Amino acid sequence: MIKGVIKKGAYFDSVTLMIVSKDLNKIEGVADSSVVMGTNENKSILKMAELYIDMFDDADDTDMLIAIDAENDEAFNKAVDFIEKELDAIRNSSDDTSDFAPKSFESALKLMPDANLSLISVAGKYAVAEVNKALNANLNVMLFSDNISVEDELKMKQKAVEKGLLMMGPDCGTAIINEIPLAFANVVNKGNIGIVAASGTGLQEVSSIITNLGGGISQAIGTGGRDVKKEIGGIMFIEALKALEKDEQTKVICLISKPPHPEVLDKIASEIKKLKKQVVAIFIGADEKTVSASGAIPAVNLEQAAVISVALAEGKDYKEALNELNARQEKNKTLAKELAKNNKGKYIRGLYSGGTLCDEAQLLLKDTIGYTYSNTPLNDDYQLSDIWKSQEHTIIDLGEDEFTAGRPHPMIDFSLRNRRVVDEAKDTDTAVILLDVVLGYGSNLSPEKEFAPVFEEAKKINPNVAIICSVTGTDKDPQNRAKVKQTLENAGAIVMNTNVEAVELAESIVSFL
Repeated sequence: MIKGVIKKGAYFDSVTLMIVSKDLNKIEGVADSSVVMGTNENKSILKMAELYIDMFDDADDTDMLIAIDAENDEAFNKAVDFIEKELDAIRNSSDDTSDFAPKSFESALKLMPDANLSLISVAGKYAVAEVNKALNANLNVMLFSDNISVEDELKMKQKAVEKGLLMMGPDCGTAIINEIPLAFANVVNKGNIGIVAASGTGLQEVSSIITNLGGGISQAIGTGGRDVKKEIGGIMFIEALKALEKDEQTKVICLISKPPHPEVLDKIASEIKKLKKQVVAIFIGADEKTVSASGAIPAVNLEQAAVISVALAEGKDYKEALNELNARQEKNKTLAKELAKNNKGKYIRGLYSGGTLCDEAQLLLKDTIGYTYSNTPLNDDYQLSDIWKSQEHTIIDLGEDEFTAGRPHPMIDFSLRNRRVVDEAKDTDTAVILLDVVLGYGSNLSPEKEFAPVFEEAKKINPNVAIICSVTGTDKDPQNRAKVKQTLENAGAIVMNTNVEAVELAESIVSFL
């Protein structure tokens, strides 16, 4: 039976609700569940997940919806009690200080009159008003909220430019400002590489690789993915470029995005030509010649962007650094040949939580084994007919709406991906199971504990299947990258340093089959 509860006016941001609700399905008698705010988009998601009930019709953006698919009333009541206790604990939690917790923007500003940045995460319906409050108070803004119209985004960004401020977002999930990780970000070294990114996971991967190579970040500015589209015109991408050019701590600027609209790329290129600092650009899937014409040094993948940036920041020849990557690829072919010896499978099955990393994997494989099937394919001819079942080589993004409908994001809740790992292992055609593990604030705090028993089960089912992981993060992250890596390796996985290296190894294995 599916039953629900509406909590009127009980607002919590989506990250809090995802974290709190991820253990709901572990309660005995609960088959499925969802805890979301009552936005129209979330109502649609509940309908997709078959968890919608008529009582939700009149709920609005500030109402919290709890939907439970339970075996009986006892299980339903246990689940509701659990979520209420968890949310009460968060609502009543306090830190180790006796600091006053402001209840409004105005009281917060009185408490911190020197503040120059506001992070906003409220229902999209109210976000525009809060952004305008912050901009009117001459604060830069990071807007985590989504469900903002393109028209409102444009107006807010134009206003920010007029006032000489940054307006990151909407739907900006990652930034690192003055060594402070914001939202889904990693703990990185302080350094002289500045990043502008219209991709959250891309920013995480590049900033983490830079740190793991011994480099460091001055600032990492997220813009929100729509910024480089024609409608917005790259306004904040260009303003961030200008800010990094003026920043004394920044020596090298790294740009990360999917290909901007051609008109937007022309604007960005014109701005790059004015800069005195060296610029590295990875516009994922874009033509290298187009990037070169902009005056930037092109990278063909996220790892290259990080490697080139570190070499330039250290005053070294980046071409030598790229040669080392090529040498590594040859070395990994020896490992691939060994892993292919007794492998009876044929195909790569990629199970990604990061959309940018999923796109990157497909692009890398396109040049070697061709297009891969996906729920987000590069070629529409390779759209999966059934997202729950792989076809030949398959690379899927489990963070897309069809998989997260009524569920927490796979960076937080591993249950769906864990089931898929076991299912792929049971398929005798599976040669490689390819995964990303994204660490940092907001992500699952113990990914190794979630994955290790599943990997061990998969290896028992299919001893010769190759489970290959990349870990996006650093040893300074709350999860500790080194600890995660070691535990996963002990469970039978092959852990590579980057998504690129993991994909290269996977491709090399199937080339020997």
